[in-house]
Amino acid sequence: MASIPRIEVMHGVNLDQLGRRKAEHYGTVTLDELERRITGFGSELGLVTRFFQTNSEAEFVEHLHGLEGLADGIVMNPGAWTHYSWAIRDALEIAALPTVEVHLSDVDAREEFRRVSVVRDICVATV
Repeated sequence: MASIPRIEVMHGVNLDQLGRRKAEHYGTVTLDELERRITGFGSELGLVTRFFQTNSEAEFVEHLHGLEGLADGIVMNPGAWTHYSWAIRDALEIAALPTVEVHLSDVDAREEFRRVSVVRDICVATV
C-alpha cells in the first residue's frame, strides 16, 4: 500500500507578516489564510501538508536538518534569505528532498538583488 506523499511547506523571514506587507507585491492574504488554501490544494492533489515558519535563520536550517523521514518533498519560500543564505542552501542539500522554491511576488521583475537566488539551481522548480 502506497503512503500519502508528505510535503513540508516552509515559510521564511517576514512571511508571518503577510497581510501587513505591501499589497502590490504580496497581496492581502494572511499566513493563516495562505496555509488553509495550501492545505486545500494539497488535499485535492492527494498530499499531506505540514507547515513551518520562522524569522530565525538558524531555526530554518535546523528544521531542514530534521526532515529526514518526515517529508517526501519541500515547498519553500525562504523570503529574503533566498538572496544570500548559503547556510540554508547547504542545509537544503543535506535534506536531499525534491524542493520547489516559491515566491509571492515576481522576484525577477523587482529590484536587482531580488533576482538572485542561492537555492534556485538545487530546486526542481521555481514559482
